[in-house]
Amino acid sequence: MNRRWQVSKYVFFDSIGVICAWFLFVTYRSKLTQGVAIVQFAPESPVKFFIRLALFACFWLILFSLAGFYNDVFRRSRIKELGSSIGITLTGTLIVFFVLLYHDLNQPSAYYFRLFYYLFFLVFSFTYITRLIITSITIHKIHSRKYGYPTLIIGEGEKALELYNELQAQVKSQGYMILGYIEYSANGSNYLEGILPRLGDAKSIAKVINDNKIEEVLIAVENTDNKSMLKLINELLAIEIIIKAIPSLYDYLTGRVKMSEIFSAPLFRVSFELMPPWQVKVKQFMDITIALISLIVLLPLIIVIAVLIKVSSKGPIIHRQERIGQYGKPFMLYKFRSMFVDAESSGPALSSKADSRVTRLGRFMRKTRIDEIPNFVNVIFGEMSLVGPRPERQFYVDQIVKIAPHYVHLQKVKPGITSWGQVKFGYAENVEQMVERLKYDLLYIDNMSIIVDLKIIIYTLITVFKGKGV
Repeated sequence: MNRRWQVSKYVFFDSIGVICAWFLFVTYRSKLTQGVAIVQFAPESPVKFFIRLALFACFWLILFSLAGFYNDVFRRSRIKELGSSIGITLTGTLIVFFVLLYHDLNQPSAYYFRLFYYLFFLVFSFTYITRLIITSITIHKIHSRKYGYPTLIIGEGEKALELYNELQAQVKSQGYMILGYIEYSANGSNYLEGILPRLGDAKSIAKVINDNKIEEVLIAVENTDNKSMLKLINELLAIEIIIKAIPSLYDYLTGRVKMSEIFSAPLFRVSFELMPPWQVKVKQFMDITIALISLIVLLPLIIVIAVLIKVSSKGPIIHRQERIGQYGKPFMLYKFRSMFVDAESSGPALSSKADSRVTRLGRFMRKTRIDEIPNFVNVIFGEMSLVGPRPERQFYVDQIVKIAPHYVHLQKVKPGITSWGQVKFGYAENVEQMVERLKYDLLYIDNMSIIVDLKIIIYTLITVFKGKGV
């Protein structure tokens, strides 16, 4: 399955659809006004015509992208897609209608209603029908086992065997291409032995998933101990995969199991969707836009700080340090150097208010958070966000996880330049304070939204201007 090719098909036919809708809408609008268009679309101005056409097409493609139409293109529901298409087309039509037709004054009410319904009908028909065809062909290939997602079963005992047999017996496949299993408990009865390849054990889950490019994990364990399940989920959280589990009777009674497929096996998805798709896109756009503008606006300050660092102490201007990012992936964090060279020659150590390793200039930069300006480069590279839990080094992550295993939940999101934990708690001087700050970052993840991000950014700016960064 080629995801880029699948996405390109959706984008291509959506582009063709909105272009056709534009031409027909312009024609209908001209006829509705007895051949005199309100906005000049005359042949003598082809440049303006095609600029408007390009803007119209780009607007709809951006809107469809914000709606998540180009995400997870092999796992589509036609019913959900119908509802989403109606909603997003209605929203887009309202926007286009008022932007395009604000010059059309003193027209009868029937004129506006006809144009609105016609524009909605054209865009919806020319985009949704082709999208429906592509989705239907894809679903048919999945049902007939021509397409499939590399899948791993984690578990043992009768539950795992029953799940495997049920998936294999399905007339219409749900796309699970089971490559093998991992025996989660060494004490369990291994019913899958000889039926599926045993790819590893509980200690090699991450390696097995990465080596086999697993996309979905199905949990089917006999042991219902909450502690062991939490440990397993925590480990899987650090990997970018889809997790599904066999529900217990308790899950049924409490309403956790939601049916999404008529012919699917009884599995519920452990969902980590923290924000609606459109908010995720807006957050990414906001991150990159603000980061670029900030670097341009702050360029004079960046030059001054760079010169002062070079003059005041020996060593590089930029300090590079490996941190752990989203899904446990390491990346190189960039900061202005605020410490003397070889400050950590004796090993990793957290800074404190009276840290002798920090230079005089570095102390000022930390109070005003100026040392974190190069973090904007990490945001542009897609390694960080403006708002999110602060990234830590693997050395400290290992220590935190021993005390608070749920720390790995922070790796569901990109780390940030600023965070709720940093605003409320400030810098941590030891592992215990890191664990204490953890509750604020977990609270942020549970309440993620564009509005919350804006509030945190505002509070961070107040902290910067007051010089209370340390």
